[in-house]
Amino acid sequence: MPNFVIQIVLKIFTTKQEISAYFTYKSGKTIGFVPTMGALHNGHISLIKQAQQNSTEVVCSIFVNPTQFNDPKDLEKYPRPIAADIAMLEQAGCDVLFNPQVNEMYVDNEKWHLDIGDMEHLLEGKFRPGHYQGVMQVVNKLFNIVKPDVAFFGQKDYQQFLVISKMVELLKMPVKMVMCPIQRESDGLAMSSRNVHLTADDRLHALILSKALNWVKDNFNTENIASLKLQAEQMVSSEPGIELEYFEIVDGNTLYPATASTKNIVALVAARAGKTRLIDNVLIN
Repeated sequence: MPNFVIQIVLKIFTTKQEISAYFTYKSGKTIGFVPTMGALHNGHISLIKQAQQNSTEVVCSIFVNPTQFNDPKDLEKYPRPIAADIAMLEQAGCDVLFNPQVNEMYVDNEKWHLDIGDMEHLLEGKFRPGHYQGVMQVVNKLFNIVKPDVAFFGQKDYQQFLVISKMVELLKMPVKMVMCPIQRESDGLAMSSRNVHLTADDRLHALILSKALNWVKDNFNTENIASLKLQAEQMVSSEPGIELEYFEIVDGNTLYPATASTKNIVALVAARAGKTRLIDNVLIN
């Protein structure tokens, strides 16, 4: 007997009305959702694979959200290889792509603010004021459009996961949040859509981020957190072509500095390699 391969056809929607109608028709499915800004890589595909194991219909969104960019130039140069993204989603067997335009997602003079406390202003929030309001604004919209049962986010954006989880809690949204492990290149560099902007030298020097994080994890001692932080800062700062923004060892639930009694500890780093801003983290315990 011949072997038949079932080919999943990626369904692409660009309007809220289209995707809403589709899911009205497909009611009864468990919907897994992977929101992205495109420029997909194997880290994103790992989220799709995780979603496939935990849901019956997998939706990926690609939308470069203008409200979360502080720098208009950063928004302008953000990569948008949509044809390559679609090919990756098709190969991964994703069921649905939601790829709206800005005017489909936003109306003029739209206002949004949700108070989530200090979490918004620490770490990334300190260096990118207003960023997480923009993130919550668009994810709130996407959750209300797609109505997922489960949403999958990467650990690399650790603070973003906490922020969105807080929003889900405050707005009582019926979405289960799942954080998926960081995917790395063979040399340890965390996969990121921004890596395409790295020169060969930048990329080589950027390896100090994961090296410093792993050094902290390997040498971790709760009695010596301040010293570990200082040494890690020096490691990153002394690397040519790297401009350190922060290296913090924090409580993984609150993002406040970790102490000897903290149970859930995460080390996070942000730095510029040449002109490209990168973030990374490691779960310590």
